[in-house]
Amino acid sequence: MVRATALAWRWRRNPLRRRTDVLEAWVGLSAVVLMLLAGPVTGWVTGSLSHEALRHMAREQQQHRHQVTATTVRALHGRPSEADREVTASRDGHHRVVARWHGPDGKDRSGVVSVRHPTRPGQPFPLWTDDHGQLSGRPLDYDTAAVHAGLAGAGAAIAACGLVEAVRRIVVWRLMQRRYAHWDRAWLRAGQTWGRADAGS
Repeated sequence: MVRATALAWRWRRNPLRRRTDVLEAWVGLSAVVLMLLAGPVTGWVTGSLSHEALRHMAREQQQHRHQVTATTVRALHGRPSEADREVTASRDGHHRVVARWHGPDGKDRSGVVSVRHPTRPGQPFPLWTDDHGQLSGRPLDYDTAAVHAGLAGAGAAIAACGLVEAVRRIVVWRLMQRRYAHWDRAWLRAGQTWGRADAGS
C-alpha cells in the first residue's frame, strides 16, 4: 500500500514533482506492460518450437533405436578405462559387464555395457541399440519431450521478464544520475548566492 502510494504521487500534479519522476513512472509502467506481454509470448513461442523439435527428435529416435535382449558373458571389476567409457551404453549404470546381443541388422555383437543391477553370466537383460546394432541410449518419449518443452518455455518467459527488469533498472539508474547531477548544480548555485542581501536568501 505504501509503495503504491509512493508510485501514485508521481502521476499527480504537484510542485515537488520533477521531470525525472514522470519519466521514472512511465518507465515502470512500460516495464510492467512489457513483462505481461513479452513474457507469455516469448514463453509460448519458445515452448512451441521446442516441443515441435523434441517431438521430431523423439520420433526419429523411436524409429531408429531398438530394444534387444543381451546376455551377460562376465562381470568386470575395477575402474573403467577410457575405451570402456566410450562403448558403454548406459551412462547411469553402476555395474559393468561384458555382454553379447543379436542386433537388428542380424549380426551378433558384444561389448562392455553398464547395468543398474549386477547380473550373472548367462543372465539376459534389455539393451537399446541403433539400426546397426551399436549400443545406444533409451529413445526420448513424448511425455518427456513435453516436460522439457514446458521447462524451456518457462525459462524463456522468466528470461524475457528478467531482461525487461534489467533494462528498467538501468534506465532508472541513469535517471537517478541525472537527478543527482541536477541537485549538485542547484546546490552549487545556491552556495554562490548564500547570504547575499540581494539574493533574497
